[in-house]
Amino acid sequence: MSTSDIRVEKGHAEPEEVAAITAILLARAAAAPTAAPAHRGRPKAGWRRLEREGGFRAPHSWH
Repeated sequence: MSTSDIRVEKGHAEPEEVAAITAILLARAAAAPTAAPAHRGRPKAGWRRLEREGGFRAPHSWH
């Protein structure tokens, strides 16, 4: 990883601060499980696609 891989979007970060956040990110990446989660098929989305919804809903119904 080189210094050009990390960019400060707003403000100014000292080299020590960039080094600290880089160490944290690398430690988290190393601790992440390497095995893929055991999903059966595709995981279900937590939201609905509006184009697949019916066009009319009764005024007293809500989702």
